[in-house]
Amino acid sequence: MELPYLEDVSPGTGTLPPRAWYARSDAVSLSLNGSWRFRLSPAADTADDSFASDGYDAGAWDTVAVPGHWVLQGHGAPIYTNMVYPFPVDPPRVPTENPTGDHLRTFDLPADWPTAGGGTLRFDGVESCARVWLNGTELGEFKGSRLPHEFAVGHLLKPSGNVLAVRVHQWSSGSYLEDQDQWWLPGIFRDVTLLHRPEGCALDFFTHASYDHGAGTGTLRVDSDVKGRVTVPELGIDVATGEPVTVAVEPWTAETPRLYDGVLATAGERVPLRIGFRTVAVEDGVIKVNGRRILFRGVNRHEFHPETGRALDLTTMRTDVLLMKQHNINAVRTSHYPPHPAFLDLCDELGLWVIDECDLETHGFTEQGWRGNPVDDDRWTPALLDRAARMVERDKNHASVIIWSLGNECGTGRGLTAMARWIRARDADRLIHYEGDASCADTDMYSRMYADHAEVERIGRRADTDGPQSRRQLPFILCEYGHAMGNGPGGLSEYQELFDAHERNQGGFIWEWIDHGLSHPEFGYAYGGDFGEELHDGNFVCDGLVFPDRMPSPGLDAYKRVVQPVRFAYDEDAGTVRVTNLHDFADLSHLSFEWTYISDDDALREGGELAVPPELGPGESVELKLPDAPPASRAAETFLHLTALVGVETNWAKLDHGVARAEFRISPRPAVRAAIGERPLREGDFITLGPGVFDARTGELRTLHDIPLSSAPRLDIWRAPTDNDNGASWQGGQRNGLVWRELGLHRMRHRLDAVELTDDALTVRTRVAPAAQDIGLRTVYRWTADDAQLRLAVSVTPEGEWTVPLPRLGVRLGLPAAYGHAYWFGGGPGEGYPDTAAASDIGTWFLHVDRMQTPYVRPQENGARADVRWAELRAGFDGEGVRVVGDPAFWFTARRWTTEQLDAAAHRTDLVPGDTVWVHLDHGQHGIGSQSCGPGVLPRHELHAAPAEFTFTFSHREARAVSPWAPAHPGRGGRADTRP
Repeated sequence: MELPYLEDVSPGTGTLPPRAWYARSDAVSLSLNGSWRFRLSPAADTADDSFASDGYDAGAWDTVAVPGHWVLQGHGAPIYTNMVYPFPVDPPRVPTENPTGDHLRTFDLPADWPTAGGGTLRFDGVESCARVWLNGTELGEFKGSRLPHEFAVGHLLKPSGNVLAVRVHQWSSGSYLEDQDQWWLPGIFRDVTLLHRPEGCALDFFTHASYDHGAGTGTLRVDSDVKGRVTVPELGIDVATGEPVTVAVEPWTAETPRLYDGVLATAGERVPLRIGFRTVAVEDGVIKVNGRRILFRGVNRHEFHPETGRALDLTTMRTDVLLMKQHNINAVRTSHYPPHPAFLDLCDELGLWVIDECDLETHGFTEQGWRGNPVDDDRWTPALLDRAARMVERDKNHASVIIWSLGNECGTGRGLTAMARWIRARDADRLIHYEGDASCADTDMYSRMYADHAEVERIGRRADTDGPQSRRQLPFILCEYGHAMGNGPGGLSEYQELFDAHERNQGGFIWEWIDHGLSHPEFGYAYGGDFGEELHDGNFVCDGLVFPDRMPSPGLDAYKRVVQPVRFAYDEDAGTVRVTNLHDFADLSHLSFEWTYISDDDALREGGELAVPPELGPGESVELKLPDAPPASRAAETFLHLTALVGVETNWAKLDHGVARAEFRISPRPAVRAAIGERPLREGDFITLGPGVFDARTGELRTLHDIPLSSAPRLDIWRAPTDNDNGASWQGGQRNGLVWRELGLHRMRHRLDAVELTDDALTVRTRVAPAAQDIGLRTVYRWTADDAQLRLAVSVTPEGEWTVPLPRLGVRLGLPAAYGHAYWFGGGPGEGYPDTAAASDIGTWFLHVDRMQTPYVRPQENGARADVRWAELRAGFDGEGVRVVGDPAFWFTARRWTTEQLDAAAHRTDLVPGDTVWVHLDHGQHGIGSQSCGPGVLPRHELHAAPAEFTFTFSHREARAVSPWAPAHPGRGGRADTRP
């Protein structure tokens, strides 16, 4: 049976050969973006072909924006699956129910459109199969959604009334090759452009620009299908195409993205060139650029916008690159398809290493044990080669692209080998990546996803004996790690230590850049299942370092600190600091350095410039003497903060942008004064102890300094499980979030055993335990007081066999809603947990409680501030309030809903502020890990049930103004508040 074109495995018919993309030349062009007439049919065979005929009246049709996706413009609905195909797996057949969108665009040629020459119609991205007509003549059809396709149309053009008709099918044989972890979003989602092609125009060209790091010279050769000349005025170059020339140059790197402007001039066209000289190679088992080992501090990036899906404008692309640069990210893997080519222009300009990945993934075939996998079926090889060629030819002139990736999660097969051979033959100057073949038969590096720390350490030592010997000679990268789903990822610092310790370990790429939450009138941001999908993978699509609106998450702040390109080490005895340059290429001349001493409650804040030699080269260190800490530092806990700031404004950061930071404690915390001496007095149903009034029957605190408590302090071990707590079904090991719930840790019962009064204390003895289990926590609350302070000492003793860690360990209390302004000395300004607090700086911080919440798309545990010494909840920033001092330091969380309400919420809009500020004072928190798709919490960050003692001292804080200075350390949502 002959299959229709949309199910044929061929890549298409009628298109021109792939070629280099360039944004502009002196040839005329016409953008066909804008409003198009649109009609949606439920199936391919119900769509009437007559719409492509001359004179068809589409006046009754709807309109859609191009670029765009029709399912985001009121026609049908998006679908999210991570791995499985949302249609029966019967390659290359697709369902009869196949949404088909017919698009019509009428256009006139510009007045300056030349009459001589030809014309090319270019589509930069259409999902998933398009059939095209111009002025009633069929041009052909194509597949390969995130790849360019061109048609020769000069002979069909007329001065006015041109009609372009495009039929787009949501499902096609190409869909089997595009099973990437993202929304299925059909439509013409990238630019449509008409290009004039003058006689003698440039067709395809290949810019080769290598760099000899020994000689300091670059060699340029531009191969062109059409003969011409290449000029680079700054370098004095004027040569014929195909002719090499060697001159002294400054090399291109991600840290120093030096580009030279040139021109390729043929008889009919002048094309601007942006040339970066660099050489990429594997030497001695290490990836090197310009002779130096590089370390990928990378991120995986899907193209996504909450309103427009994969249709991104240039401003959004630039925002992405700027945010990456400003957070010390130096590399992007274009998961899992070539991005809009303008994004690569930005990577060239601003400086990012790029792994350019082919538009290829067949992940859903794992459900059949890879049976029928297209990459191991010769019938599909032409389509695979077409996709490889369209990527390489389009992007080959970008200095930022240093590695080609064959695709993602396709298993293994002959088609991948054919792609690798073709790429090597076409471009011998770049490396090849593919993760899915452990033999590394077709690649220049060993790549893994989500390998745990122990495995990465073995690989670094070249002791990975589960593969061939040849693989152990290759460099290693983690193409995906640190799964940034919800609260997390944890464990990044420990990965970075392994990258630094082993030359073979050359870094990795966090999964991923952005949460794919689609704007939704009811849910705020929607994820899988919110559009009624038959099959979906829930909020697994929300796993980014930035939220859908591109607000940085705490995970991005932490990653910035983990991968910062300067290291500080403090020698307390010598009073010196060791500064190490961790850049791969740059010296420190672009940075300025500062030191600051700060102490509790701003008793001390003093700083100055740190004279780091600007010429300090990559890998070099310097030891510098610091000014002595002022005498005031002996009276309070004092910290040394060291900061590296942008000292020379760049195209990605303004002056004083923070690049690197570290802190060191230089004097200990004074002992917390005990509150003791007051006698408890019982009068009827109440007990008075210092500033506190208790329920005489239960021993629960009811008022503190005449402030009524909505809920008395009592032991709390539950947190709303994070995505990483819940883990993924395919992950090994214990998924704590599920086990916690099975044990009933979310519904602990508090048994009162005794309320005891002595001369100086009120003691309440309890047992806290889940129903149906024989485990528990024997808990004793001992209250003491003086005339101004009330002290709670908590003693916890586990009973029974606890086989799981605790989510948290501390007390929870409720204050009236008016006390909604937080002021604390400790970690901030953003949240931090045991393995995610890299960006948490000790200081004095003040935020409205509402701004202490981290807006994860799926609500979960969030908002804890680490290493807090004291915290205040105030009625207004200048108002009176409650002060809590912890001994030892604690985690501090405050929110306007209970943990139970947070746990029950599916979307942000489910969380409605109540009449209580719920305050968590935690002695311990379990770590976060990355088990939503990676390893769990490292043992050092686990919170085990063990005997524990901790105290909190409560007092009344009179109304007073906050400190006159506002902390200037950027956190999630910007600078700390100075007013409500």
